[in-house]
Amino acid sequence: MKKILIIDDSALMRTVLSDIINSDSRFQVVDKAKDGVEGLDLLKKKSYDAVVLDINMPRMDGITLLKELQKNKIRAKIMLASTDTKEGAKVTMDALDLGALDFIHKPDRASECRGEDFSKQFIATLAAVAESKSPVSSRNFSFEEAKESRKVVELVSRSASKMTGNRIVAIASSTGGPRALQSVIPRLPKNLKAPVVLVQHMPAGFTASLAERLDSLSEVRVKEAAEGDVLQAGTVYISMGGKHMHIVKSGGKSLIHYVDGPTREGVRPCANFMFESLMDSDYDEICCVVLTGMGADGTEGIKNLKTKKKVHVIGQEESTCTVYGMPKAVATAGLVNQVVKLDDIAQEIIMSVGVN
Repeated sequence: MKKILIIDDSALMRTVLSDIINSDSRFQVVDKAKDGVEGLDLLKKKSYDAVVLDINMPRMDGITLLKELQKNKIRAKIMLASTDTKEGAKVTMDALDLGALDFIHKPDRASECRGEDFSKQFIATLAAVAESKSPVSSRNFSFEEAKESRKVVELVSRSASKMTGNRIVAIASSTGGPRALQSVIPRLPKNLKAPVVLVQHMPAGFTASLAERLDSLSEVRVKEAAEGDVLQAGTVYISMGGKHMHIVKSGGKSLIHYVDGPTREGVRPCANFMFESLMDSDYDEICCVVLTGMGADGTEGIKNLKTKKKVHVIGQEESTCTVYGMPKAVATAGLVNQVVKLDDIAQEIIMSVGVN
């Protein structure tokens, strides 16, 4: 069984989360800590398959603990489980930058955590984190690094500037995605000859912060896609959390359209819907990119898209994935044209769609 550490200042919440975790035969809670000080002490002495970490705690909060783990070079697979709502999205992005692998927002009341929907989502997230690789680096991808990497991109761009045709880039990512995207999006040049649509598995309220963070690092414009947005080259449109994003035709233009509905592949937004919505688009060629993530979202959508469109599929290479699930599924299905290490994906996108 996978050994789990819970760090949470609420004794009741520690009990409730332990009950959820121990109800699954794959996991066992072996230790609990009431704050970051106790948690850090345990992590210095022992190793765990995953750590469930609260953010708001006395003496040492979750963000400070993550910084201490960095300072002490302690590698741990961290899953955030926090009720923090005041600046929840920003704090979550900070935690992901500091090496946390995924997150779930628990209800304010411990009693509400006993619901089937929360338990199911909690266990699915914990499984993804426990089966993932802890991050090789917990450094943020800095603007200076982005500038340096674009020197390589400029060389690649020269040979890609003569491409013709109407093209689009469609990216799918999940667990480990926010950090992986920092190695892809900031490397894209502002004169990219195609729009980029992107599904990152996240709940409502968090994708705007992800877009802001990527936009601050990038030459291309990055935004949370809004209903009715007209797709423009050199802009990255991130699907709003909690809704399915489709690309539709209207008046000779391609627009963002959101659809409410049940989850697919257990997620909402689902990349399969995004890929399939491009089947009836005016794009001559679609560059599909499948990044790190649990499960198989993207595979069915790309398979269906290939029946109608010319598609070039790039899958993230296994050793650079936090979770080799989604890229493995699309590769196993025989749909991948290229398997590429994370740091090289941006230049392959540029070679596929060109620059203005």
